[in-house]
Amino acid sequence: MNKLAITGLAIASLMLPGLVAAQSTPRVDQRQETQEKRIDKGVASGKITQKEAARLEKGQDRVQKTEDRAMKDGKLTKQEKRRIEHTQDVQSKSITRESRDKQTAK
Repeated sequence: MNKLAITGLAIASLMLPGLVAAQSTPRVDQRQETQEKRIDKGVASGKITQKEAARLEKGQDRVQKTEDRAMKDGKLTKQEKRRIEHTQDVQSKSITRESRDKQTAK
């Protein structure tokens, strides 16, 4: 093999564990994406104000940080999964509450 092929294989083998870790929580990532869309839709329709959206985005960041901490070692335990799902449940309820309250964007 030539040097270019060997270098390519070496780089690919170094990147593979990171890609596997990044893809190991597809359900969590899908739910995060869905919640982001719900926030965006609420802002677009005027049901969620900019201030509420900023607060909800902070909640989304909190969920992401929880996931990042859990995945730091490359494994997701049942307890970590439950914690992430609980955080997402709380966030989902917040999105619903903010979109149904009487405040509307002007």
